[in-house]
Amino acid sequence: MIRKIAPVLKRVMMKDANDEQHDFEYWLSRPVKERAAAVTHIISQSLTKGQRIDKTKLVKTRIHS
Repeated sequence: MIRKIAPVLKRVMMKDANDEQHDFEYWLSRPVKERAAAVTHIISQSLTKGQRIDKTKLVKTRIHS
């Protein structure tokens, strides 16, 4: 039996896509630790080699999981 993978596409007009709302709902559905890791990863991509994240503006709170 040969399996074939068929792509599933949903075409919508850009003005009707509502991507911001879908993105927001997606990230709200993810655990806090995963969201924090994603933000840290995105920030680290913008840093130059050897540069560290400026943590002076951070407010540390304990995350209960």
